[in-house]
Amino acid sequence: MTRNQWDSFNKTNMTPRVEITKEASEVIDQLRERHGELMFHQSGGCCDGSSPMCLEKGDLLLNENDVWLGTVNGCEFFMSKDQFEYWKHTHLMVDIIKGRGSSFSLEIPLGLRFVIKSRMFKANEFEDLQPVKYGEQFID
Repeated sequence: MTRNQWDSFNKTNMTPRVEITKEASEVIDQLRERHGELMFHQSGGCCDGSSPMCLEKGDLLLNENDVWLGTVNGCEFFMSKDQFEYWKHTHLMVDIIKGRGSSFSLEIPLGLRFVIKSRMFKANEFEDLQPVKYGEQFID
């Protein structure tokens, strides 16, 4: 990534690729108290396997096949490169609903589950769209 691209991460007027609702943020705060630092990975499976998974930071080893989309309530948010190719034109909103999912996500024992609500980016949002980082930038 060039210096100009890194500098653009510091711009405050960038269009975020991923955001979170107030309700989902409150659940993240509860989970953080219990588990410490957290991260999200948008699973690419089917059915419940396609929900965003909230994990303890470091529980999922990242590699060159992962893409960082942004940070929501202090949690880095990733998905696979292949999935990103399908979703790169899409704004993601992390939300929370009642119901028990069947993933390894930390909210499941609370009788809740994170879900993604999405929409296509508007044409003007692409001009200042937050750049992504690739997994190899997170590998020690």
